[in-house]
Amino acid sequence: MNWEDLDINTEKIESLGLDKVIYFEQFNRIAIVHHSSAIEGSTLTLEETTLLINEGITARGKSINEHLMVKDHYEALLFILERADNIISGTSTQERKITDIFLKQINALVNKNTGQIRNTVLGVCDDTKGDFRLGNVSAGTTYFVNYDKVINMVNELCTKISERLNTVKTNEEIYQLSFDAHFYLVSIYPWFDGNGRTSRLLMNYIQALYKKPLSIVFLEDKSVYIKALNDSREKDDVNIFREFMLTQHLKYFKTEISKFEKRNKGMSFLL
Repeated sequence: MNWEDLDINTEKIESLGLDKVIYFEQFNRIAIVHHSSAIEGSTLTLEETTLLINEGITARGKSINEHLMVKDHYEALLFILERADNIISGTSTQERKITDIFLKQINALVNKNTGQIRNTVLGVCDDTKGDFRLGNVSAGTTYFVNYDKVINMVNELCTKISERLNTVKTNEEIYQLSFDAHFYLVSIYPWFDGNGRTSRLLMNYIQALYKKPLSIVFLEDKSVYIKALNDSREKDDVNIFREFMLTQHLKYFKTEISKFEKRNKGMSFLL
């Protein structure tokens, strides 16, 4: 894994001032929401997602649920970014550590308008409240941990993430922690719905805590994403997923840097 490339491109973003370009931050947020929602089934294009979030314009021929999924995801993203900003600025009394309550808050927002109240043989759980699943689940050929192990495994994960939050310093350490949190949370699969979106938002939250550019998992790479998750689980090697996520992160960096430099080069005749 070429972590040096991460440092080089991070410095490039900063030297160009790309992270300070007007509307770049908003575009980044919309792109995160678009790709993450599309991975989970939304058919809204990036342009349709942009119009929905910025102007409230709905896309013709697309379902209400798809629009609600995107809007809920965006609100959940704003929630985690605001929390990170408040902790960084010291205006919040909330601690830096990750808790099961915080994860449930994210999931509840993700499922706010599309979640269900589920009556199972083991009791009732409400997606819109971020309730952990009361039942066993599978996705494709993957079977996830039994429901009765979810609480302990989530709490153990929260403890480990929180401990590492106090020690990471370099770009490599910070991004590895965020990628690991993403991988392990989605591999526990604590909820009936919203596991992928919540895990990706947890990853973004950790990055935001250190004022780092946020990561995107691209829709066009969905099959590679799923394979990286499955391979990491089967081989018990988180480095497989780390490498995938590093590639995704660098892909976004290099694309935006290229667009920015091309636009400025193309306007040089005005000088």
